[in-house]
Amino acid sequence: MLALTWSSSAAVSQDAVSEPVVQDVPPSFADSFPSVPEPDTTPEPADGAVDVTEIDPPIEVVEDETAIGSGTASYYGRKFHGRRTASGEPFDMYAMTAAHRTLPFGTRLRVTNPRTGASVVVRVNDRGPFHGSRIIDVSRAAAEELGLVGRGHGLVELALVD
Repeated sequence: MLALTWSSSAAVSQDAVSEPVVQDVPPSFADSFPSVPEPDTTPEPADGAVDVTEIDPPIEVVEDETAIGSGTASYYGRKFHGRRTASGEPFDMYAMTAAHRTLPFGTRLRVTNPRTGASVVVRVNDRGPFHGSRIIDVSRAAAEELGLVGRGHGLVELALVD
């Protein structure tokens, strides 16, 4: 038989009990992480960054132009490519150039096809055209932009570009 006995030292009197002792409670899972400040809603731009809110729209440069007339234009290309023009430079059918009877070499002209609204700026570097009532011969590249290649000629308007 077993007998349980309590020693006198195991007994605790009511006088010895004071306030309950609160032992350290382990922190909750969320409290175990360091606090992080709230993020700033407008971060600082990196070095060299451009503030697009302060960019002005591009300014369209409008060149001064003086209308000098209209008439029929034709073009010349492969047959004359590489040959010397009246100005002395070789003809390049891929450049935006033109032949005019009287305007000085280097004159810049805006040639516009009024039927389509297409226009190009060409530089006079040759003399011509010398047949019919045509007022200007443009390079093959200019003729393609103007839509003249299919017919070989067409009505255009000319303006001096300053």
